[in-house]
Amino acid sequence: MPTLFSPFTLKGITLRNRIVMSPMTMYSSVDGRLDDYHVSYLGARAAGGFALVFGEQMAITPDGRTTTSCAGIWDDSQVEGHARVTAIVKRMGAVPAIQLGHTGRKGSQLPPHKGVNADRTKKQLPPDHPDGWTCVAPSPVPYGYGGHTHPVHALSVDEIRALHRRYAEAAVRARDAGYQWLELHFAHGYLAASFFSPLANRRTDAYGGSVGNRARFLLEALDAVRAVWPEQYPLTMRLGCDDLNPEGTQFEDSLVAIRMMKDHGLDLADLSLGFNTDAMIDPPMNRMSFMVERSHRVRQEVGLPVATSWNLGIPQEADRVIREELVDLVMLGRPALANPHWPIWAARELHHDSPFSLVPEDWRWWLENFRGHAPSIGWPAVEPVTSRQ
Repeated sequence: MPTLFSPFTLKGITLRNRIVMSPMTMYSSVDGRLDDYHVSYLGARAAGGFALVFGEQMAITPDGRTTTSCAGIWDDSQVEGHARVTAIVKRMGAVPAIQLGHTGRKGSQLPPHKGVNADRTKKQLPPDHPDGWTCVAPSPVPYGYGGHTHPVHALSVDEIRALHRRYAEAAVRARDAGYQWLELHFAHGYLAASFFSPLANRRTDAYGGSVGNRARFLLEALDAVRAVWPEQYPLTMRLGCDDLNPEGTQFEDSLVAIRMMKDHGLDLADLSLGFNTDAMIDPPMNRMSFMVERSHRVRQEVGLPVATSWNLGIPQEADRVIREELVDLVMLGRPALANPHWPIWAARELHHDSPFSLVPEDWRWWLENFRGHAPSIGWPAVEPVTSRQ
């Protein structure tokens, strides 16, 4: 029976445990580059025991960013910063991972810490704003919520093909920068997710209509990356598998699409929501581990390893979904931001034999050979186990 701290092997990569730092947009890049901020921030999570460490979605084009402060890998000059990140993550014992994507019709935003709409939704900047641009989409249908009402440009077939070349070029840069795990972002209302959703995709050509046609953009992106990404490294994707709206992406359609992706060389499915509309029926965001059931169905019915996120930051729950073999990896976003040593805290909460084995060897020695007042070491006391069910 696996546990949260069991190793996990996929292709030629073995993770030291099942805990993943999920991609989180940080709005801290200049010209799309990674710098000291990203080295320290991501290196700290690797040192804190996470097995697989993502930065944020890395845009494949400048207009694929969410804001002008977001990171990317569309230019060779950006590789150096990525290489610094992969080096520190590896040195701290984790595997460096990259998520490639394009924000599509949800781009041209103001960083939320600089201002949001009255309803707390993110603010989209008009195309004529110095930090704005005209967003692209499968059809001329703006997102429509939270002020995302500016006209969008519907991509031509030639422009779609050009974007797939940009996916491949970005994957080559990721390989050269030292990444060992690559995920394609097909969720959260971004470009690929909008191609898959009938809410955003009104096309009547080969990229619209049927499930197979709506999945075509995703499959061709996957093919483009698969052709250049090293076979020994995992190629995964995060899919917005349900829009929670009767007119949007349906989970049953997602099962069909994931089977197609498996046939095209996908190694693992990371499941999330579509977010192609704010008009969701019974949104489950405050429910613990609400994506696990859908993820387990993919694991069982498609036969792929799966990962998921969403409200898995309680150690006992994260451990349960691994022990019951519902999912293979647990993705943590905000918990990783809140506590860079979440895996060590979880190990103590779960009465792991050696919680400090998750940190680099030199740190471990000092922490396991503490001669002073035990509560003063800086970790909350853990009550001893008196009985087990």
